[in-house]
Amino acid sequence: MGMLVEGVWKTEDQLQDESGRFRRRPTRFRGRVTASGESGYPAAAGRYHLYVSLACPWAHRTLIMRKLKGLESAIPVSVVAPLMLEDGWEFSDEYPDRLGGRRYLRELYLEAQPDYTGRVTVPVLWDSETRTIVNNESREIMRMLDLEFGEYATRDADLCPENLRSQIDETIDSIYEPVNNGVYRAGFASRQEAYEEAVTGLFEALDHWEEVLGERRYLCGDRPTEADVCMFTTLVRFDPVYHGHFKCNLRRIVDYPNLWRFTREIYGLPGVAETVDVEHIKLHYYGSHRSINPTGIVPKGPVMDFGLR
Repeated sequence: MGMLVEGVWKTEDQLQDESGRFRRRPTRFRGRVTASGESGYPAAAGRYHLYVSLACPWAHRTLIMRKLKGLESAIPVSVVAPLMLEDGWEFSDEYPDRLGGRRYLRELYLEAQPDYTGRVTVPVLWDSETRTIVNNESREIMRMLDLEFGEYATRDADLCPENLRSQIDETIDSIYEPVNNGVYRAGFASRQEAYEEAVTGLFEALDHWEEVLGERRYLCGDRPTEADVCMFTTLVRFDPVYHGHFKCNLRRIVDYPNLWRFTREIYGLPGVAETVDVEHIKLHYYGSHRSINPTGIVPKGPVMDFGLR
């Protein structure tokens, strides 16, 4: 992994603090597209371009929201290649930059801010008119796609109804650190104590949500919301990647009847299956993280059946 430092690409990026705990750097671009245009970025068809990785759970959130809302024609997408090595996220002949023909995702960041310092991450919401990054925070991009592009949506899906908004936000907050980020805190920990702390918190949270989903269909009640999307993108990667590669191996998601039912149900929502590429996900994690998996060998399994019974 690498990062930009005052506009210069550096191949070394320290992921852990002195205690061996994984630390995630904050996102830097936090502009907002609005239906009214009062933010300076008015919602419009074809103006914005979404950059994602099929492997990244944060980017996957935005792809799912784009599908559920039916925004494929309004917001085009470029997908980076699966491996992220010394040069970070790259484009290739198979995975081209469909907007600007760039070779590296970092070129996009440098066009937006030539002296940028920070990690080069996905997703990125790019404004083709002002030629800058509007936002690179997945949760905020997801909310924008959900609420601000209604004029261009071809599917009538509301994943953040006003009467549930505070509950949805509280739920997303509550699953972020122990679950969404918890798998990374376990996988990238460089000391035993840091690893065990992360894994313990992760499975305590999974146990909790297994109980919750025994009483209701979705995290916030009887309808899918943004919170379910945020949970799903971690759960769908859990057994093929996090369980083995990140040593989150106390239990698998298939060992949790309610969490596994929930995962398959979200997978079965219109368009969601089209956003899931398990082989791409495995190639990225096992092939990119050479400090964890030096050989880069990608396992053949596990066999996964997302069909609903």
